[in-house]
Amino acid sequence: MDSDSREAAAGDAAFEHVRHRPPTQLERPRELLLVVAPLRSQVNLSNIARTASCCGLTKIVACGQGKLDKTVARDGADELEIEVHRTLLPVLKELRKEGWFLAALEQTTDSVNMHEYQFPRKVALVIGNERHGLSDEELSLMNVCLEIPVWGLPHSYNVANATAMALYEYCRQYPRG
Repeated sequence: MDSDSREAAAGDAAFEHVRHRPPTQLERPRELLLVVAPLRSQVNLSNIARTASCCGLTKIVACGQGKLDKTVARDGADELEIEVHRTLLPVLKELRKEGWFLAALEQTTDSVNMHEYQFPRKVALVIGNERHGLSDEELSLMNVCLEIPVWGLPHSYNVANATAMALYEYCRQYPRG
């Protein structure tokens, strides 16, 4: 179909806004655990929680304060279990012992372009601090570091936006759970 035919077909459609369509049911629970380093901004963690809940996650491991702003997180604040830990390193060591595949969302020398990466079904997606990312010791525990290409400035995305992109990519690869 050429572009003129697509435009004509779209012009014939009768679109009607549907507010708050019920969530799509997953065929199986997601095997994706979101692990977040201590963040400077409660708003960033709250945005991450809202997106995680929309993606069908049921739990986030948040290090540091781990408090959500319910006006930002909305229903995600009630739908998610937030497991709070003081620091990230012991959490990562425990997840490794439990057999989780650890994938950091981080710009590193050997990071893999997320657009070219196939996520394993069972994965802990590790999100670094807004300013400092992950420490060398934390990075040493990762199975892979994923990077989202940037085509302009600044040199990286906001932590909540980058997390949303990574969650979307995982869900695109495993749409039914």
